[in-house]
Amino acid sequence: MGSEDLNRFAVLIRDRLRLREGGESPSRRLAGALNDLVELGVLAPGGRLPSERELARIVGLSRGTVAAALKALCDEGLCERRHGSGTYLRETAPAGTHSFSGLLRAGAVLADLSTSVVPDPSHLTLPPLEVADLLRTPSGHGYDAKGDPFLRALLGGDVVITGGAQQGIYLAARVLLRPGDRVLVEDPTYGGALTVFKRAGAHAVPVDLTDPQAVRAAIDLYRPELVYVVSVNNPTGAVPDLRHVADLARAEDLVILEDRTLSELVYEGASPAPLAAGHPHGTVTVGSLSKVLWGGLRVGWLRAPEPLLARLAEAKQDTDLATSAVSQRLAAELLERNTIAPWRAELAGRRDHLAAALAAALPEWTWEPPRGGLSLWVRLPCVDTDRFAALARRYGVAVAPGSLFSADGRHRDRLRLSFALPPPLLDQAVTGLGGAWRDRGQ
Repeated sequence: MGSEDLNRFAVLIRDRLRLREGGESPSRRLAGALNDLVELGVLAPGGRLPSERELARIVGLSRGTVAAALKALCDEGLCERRHGSGTYLRETAPAGTHSFSGLLRAGAVLADLSTSVVPDPSHLTLPPLEVADLLRTPSGHGYDAKGDPFLRALLGGDVVITGGAQQGIYLAARVLLRPGDRVLVEDPTYGGALTVFKRAGAHAVPVDLTDPQAVRAAIDLYRPELVYVVSVNNPTGAVPDLRHVADLARAEDLVILEDRTLSELVYEGASPAPLAAGHPHGTVTVGSLSKVLWGGLRVGWLRAPEPLLARLAEAKQDTDLATSAVSQRLAAELLERNTIAPWRAELAGRRDHLAAALAAALPEWTWEPPRGGLSLWVRLPCVDTDRFAALARRYGVAVAPGSLFSADGRHRDRLRLSFALPPPLLDQAVTGLGGAWRDRGQ
C-alpha cells in the first residue's frame, strides 16, 4: 500500500476496532475487524496486508497481538503467509465467506454519506439481557397482531408496530391509495416514500407545503387522496410550521400521512408538534426508532384513529403476520435505558464537523445549515450530481444525488450528505469528495 492507501486503511480498521470494543481479546478484535473489512468488500483479494510492524503502529497494539490475529485469519483460510513477503488475502474466499471487491478499486465505498441512518449502535447503553428475556411474549407464539404490549405502551399506547418506518409508509399507501390517485408532497422530500407511491400506482404532485395558498390551490386543482408530510424534512433538515396543512386537510376531509421519523432530531428550537392535534380523525402518523436507536432493529409504528388503525393492522398481518418479537423486546429494553439528548448532541457536533470540513476543502459548495435531521443538502455549482455521484464513488465516497428526492427529477445540482458517521470517516469522505471535484472536468 502507498501512503495514501495506508491512511485510508488506518481510518477504516480503527473504526472497525471501535465497533468491536467489548469482551473479546485484543487479537480476536483485530482479526474480527479485518474480517469485517473483507465482508464489507473493501479489501482487495490477493492484496498484501500491512506488515506486523505497520499494523501494530496503526492500531496501537503489540506486534505479538497482531501476529496472533494474522495467524487466526490464516487458520480460518482468509489469509496466507508468504515467506519473506508478508501476509496476503487469498485470491478466492473460502466457502461460507463473501466475495470482496477491493480497497483500491473503482467503486469501493470507504465512506458512505448516501444513507441518512444511524451508522452503528455504539452510542447505546445496552441492557443486561439473557436470551430468554428476548423470547418472552404475552402470546407465547410471538404473533402479536399490533405488536408487543410493553413496547406499544412505551410508544404511547394504541399503535401498530411495523418493520421500520418504510413499512409503515407502504401499509398506509396500500390502505389509502388506488392506482391513479394523487398525493401532495413537498419538493424535495423523502425518496423512499416517492418510490412507495409510484409502486402503488399513485401520482406524487410536488407543492410548497409551507405556503398555505399553494396548498389550497393544489387541493382545488388535483383533488388528492392524501398529503404526505415530513415533520423534519429529509433531505433538507428544515423544520417548517405546517399546522395550516392540517387545517386545510380537515376542512376538505383529506387524509394526512405524517412522517415523524426525524422529529426527535431537532438541534435548534423545539420539535414540531404532531399534525394529528389539528386533524385528529384524518391523520396517520409514522414513527421509527431507526434514527434514535439503530436501524438494524427494524422497528417502527403507525398511529391512526379507529377504524383506520384496524385496517392498517389487517394490512400488516396480510404482509408479514407480525414484526419480530425479539426486535420489539430488545427495542423496548433499549428505549428504557437510553435518552435521545446525548445522541442528539453528538449528531450536532458531527453536523458542524462535516460543515466545517466541507467549507474548508470545497468552498464552492453551499448549503443552508439544517435545524434537524441527519444530512446536509448541498448545492454544487454547474454540475449534474447524478454524474458526480458516480465519480465520487470512484474516490470511495457514496453520496445521494438530489434527483432521488424529487417527484419529477429536479434538484440535479444537489447532494444529500449524511453527517452521521464518526469524524475520522467524515474527514476521509471530504478528502475523497475533494478529489472527485478536482477530477470532474478531466
